[in-house]
Parts: sequence; structure tokens; C-alpha cells
Amino acid sequence: MSNWNVPLYNAVMRYSNSAPVAFHMPGHKLGKGIPEELLKNPALLDVTEIPGTDNLHFPEGPIKEAQDLAAQVFFADKTYFLVNGSTGGIHSMMMAVCRPGDKLIVGRDCHKSVIGGMMLGGIKPVYVKPEYESDFGVPSVISPEKLEEALRQNPDAAGVLITRPNYYGICSDIEEIARIVHAHGKILMVDEAHGAHLGFHHRLPVCAMQAGADICVQSAHKTLPAFTQGAYLHVKSPRVDVDRLEFYLRTLQTSSPSYVLMAFLDIAREIMAQRGKELMERLLGHIDWFKAAVEEDGRMDFLDAVTAGRGRLDNTRLVVHMKRAKVTGFETERLLREHFNIQVEMSDYYNVVCIATTADRREDFEKLRRALGEVCRRSEDNPPLDRMGFMGWDIPEIKIELKDIMKYKGVKVKLCDSVGKTSLEMVTPYPPGIPALCPGETISARTVEHIKRIADLGGIVNGLSSQREIRVVE
Repeated sequence: MSNWNVPLYNAVMRYSNSAPVAFHMPGHKLGKGIPEELLKNPALLDVTEIPGTDNLHFPEGPIKEAQDLAAQVFFADKTYFLVNGSTGGIHSMMMAVCRPGDKLIVGRDCHKSVIGGMMLGGIKPVYVKPEYESDFGVPSVISPEKLEEALRQNPDAAGVLITRPNYYGICSDIEEIARIVHAHGKILMVDEAHGAHLGFHHRLPVCAMQAGADICVQSAHKTLPAFTQGAYLHVKSPRVDVDRLEFYLRTLQTSSPSYVLMAFLDIAREIMAQRGKELMERLLGHIDWFKAAVEEDGRMDFLDAVTAGRGRLDNTRLVVHMKRAKVTGFETERLLREHFNIQVEMSDYYNVVCIATTADRREDFEKLRRALGEVCRRSEDNPPLDRMGFMGWDIPEIKIELKDIMKYKGVKVKLCDSVGKTSLEMVTPYPPGIPALCPGETISARTVEHIKRIADLGGIVNGLSSQREIRVVE
């Protein structure tokens, strides 16, 4: 390929050919999780709507059959294939449940696609703050009591949307939340993008469809052997208007759906239907060994059921806490990548987060254990980490409604000069991965101080430029 000027192709192939240990999505882990006989040239699957291949938007043949099989496996009444990622499904389910001007009770730890869906659908958010686990510096559960209070104060809300599990694998008490939401006559939507694997082993939290949710979205590509952008939307409730839902799926998804993505959604479902319990049992055995070996080292900790608070923990999401090793999660991620060819999913000040799936092998966990031990050894002479000093987050005043924010022009200003102005960006610092600002919200001095503190400690702040500028209403 030396005569071809294909920089992106070359970059991707360089990474793949380096044989990295990939503790990040997609869940097939560079093809390891897909049987060789099914992992043929994807170009052979890249067809269009011709006789025999069906039509995603009006399925009557093999797509309908594949979606019906998925519904059986994922505990749903109806399942829809998503080729615009979970984002397309989240937007569709929000607009199916809410009409322009409706209120939606939503966890503040929502993904940016939820904010985008509210902007597009003219939906008014009523935010509920998640709990916070201060030792690990991560958001934990959405409290059922806080949700119930929000429902009492907003009886005109169309429904509730929560994110479960969160990025750290913490799962709120969805059974209790479903009971409360339904007692108020509302619809429960779940962004279960990180939980497509949950229904396949008794040691994992139950999935949303098992626990009483009305509708949920799962990113198959995050934790199952599917290709990036492949996702499922599941419905299990007469409360959901499926005709309206299908209208928005047809409107918001591409009119040229990828048969590559749909074929691998079908493949991922079949792999898990045939071998899901066996594969999850093997994976959890590897994780048990890994955790025991790391805990024996004595210099690292894991987010566990105790630190997860009132939530349950997805045992396949490995959150390794590096505070006792005197090295930040950011530095740990860099060392793992540059010195050991191990790439984790993400890091924050205290932690590295690894996504483990059924594609991972025992030797992958052995390499990670040895590498983490070496990181600790190299950090023995480091001074103790500064305390992160997380101040807690306030939900800012909404100055301009999301439905109106696109009417306004923006200008970039330095973060330090933004106090009192109205943000046009969603600004999300990691940690804790919760929006400090959403479009249309007033920027306070406390919020600026919070964002600067995390950035100064090496944190990632999505929504700021590299010069620490933010776009505000002109």
C-alpha cells in the first residue's frame, strides 16, 4: 500500500497490525470475538435493498426474521436494528414518547445524544443529579427517591430517561425505578448503551427489559461481537406507541442502511444465543483471577459493590483505582499504551477503565496484570497524589431552552472570561463525566472553578478548545 495516499486506512492498520491488547470497544476486539467462518470479507456483505435482502424501514423478510430472533434473546416484545448507533435510537425513542414542549425527567449523567435529542425534539429537561462516590471520584446511582420527588413536582412530565449502566459499570436500582415511574403512569426509557451483555449471566445485573423498563437502547458494538454503530432498540410495553416510534426510526436513520452493520447485529445475537452463558462464564472466570492477582499486589483497588453505593456493579467493567500507587489514571493509561501496547477504554484522575468482553482471553488479563504491576513499581518514588478536590456539581440556571438554542449565534471566549454568559456548548469534564454545562445554561464562577480544577489536574474536558475557550451566546 506504499503507493496509496490513505492516511486514515494506514493509521487504523498500523494500530491493528501492532497486535495491541485492546481493553476498549468495540466488543469483538479486532475480530477475536467472531468465529472465523463468519468473519469473511465485509465487502461481500455491503449490498443494498434488492430482492431477497429486505428493507430495514419496512422489513418483511430476513431483516424482520433477524429482529424477531433478537427480541427473543434480549427479553423484548419488539427489537429494531439501529445503524446510526445508539444515538439514532435514543433520539427516536425520545421523540416517540415526548411531543414538542413536553417535560422529560432525565438523569444529569446522560450521554450527549440525550441532550441532542431534547434540542431536536423541543423537549424540556427536568434534571436529576446522580449520587457521587467521593473515594473513587465517580458518579454512582440515580436515587429512586430523587426520581420520585421529581415526578411529584412534575406530574405533567411525559416520562423518565435514565442511563444504566453508567460508564463505570454502576447500575441503578432499575426494578424500583420502574415501579415508581409506572405508579405515576409514566414511561421509563433506558439508555443501556453499555449493557447489551447484561442478560447473559446471573452474576451480572439484570438488563432493562428484564427489570420493567418500557423501552431501551443497547449499543451492541460496545460489549458484544458487533461492528461499531450497530445497536438495538427494544420495546416491552403497551405504553409505547410503536407506530410513532417506527415513524421516527425511518425519519432519523439513514435511508441507506449498512448491511454490514445489520449482518453483524444478527451474528452477535446468534453468538450470544448459542454460547452467551458459556462465554460469559469464561470471561468472569478470567476477571475473578485478574482481580485476585491485582488485589494480592496490594497497591491498587477496584470499584466494587461496596464503593458502588446502592447500585449493582457490572463485573465486566474493570475500574482500577491507582491512588495508592501514587500515579494518576491519565499517566497509567499513557504508560500502558506507550510501554506495554495495552489500550484501555478511558482514564480519569484516579482510575483507568477497561471494557472486558467475551472476546478477551486469559493472556490479555495476564499482560494487563504484569503491566499494572510495573506501572506501580515505576511510581514507588512518586509523591502522593493531590486530592482531586471535587466540589460537587450544581445544575446551572437554564437561560435559553434547548429547543431555542440553535437560533443564537456564538462567539468563543476564554473560560476565565465566561462567567455570567450563556453556554452554547455541552462541557463535560472527566472526572466525573457529567455535563457541567449544557447549551443554554448560565456559566457561574463555581462552574468555571470546577472545570479549571479538573483541567489543571490533567483531566479531559469535552467542549473546551485546546486554548480553554468556550463558545457562548454572542
